[in-house]
Amino acid sequence: MADVKRVTKRDNFEEVIKIAKELGRTDLVEFAQHEIDLLDKKASSKVTTKTQKENEGIKEVIKNFLNSTPNEMFTITQLQEKIADLADYSNQKVSALVNQLYKANEIDKVVDKKKSYFKALAD
Repeated sequence: MADVKRVTKRDNFEEVIKIAKELGRTDLVEFAQHEIDLLDKKASSKVTTKTQKENEGIKEVIKNFLNSTPNEMFTITQLQEKIADLADYSNQKVSALVNQLYKANEIDKVVDKKKSYFKALAD
């Protein structure tokens, strides 16, 4: 399946600006530009929540553990057993955080017979 670029509000407003300029509609250009400015303001005002900060700390613990055992692979359950700091968190939460690390290219993932294993990035 080909990667399809998701069209955002910004993309749509930029297209409206192009079309409005061609038509000489300065009122539409101003409107669309105002909407883009609002999107920028909203994006810049995002504050990291308490949970997000906590999750970053958990991800750092996971990364450090995997980097300290570079040649070993672990399932989510094994990570929870070996890292005391993860014992209080659900399997789903740890899985979500580990997958975020994988998607950010901070750790590796190996799938063997429908079972996912995670390890430190190879140097």
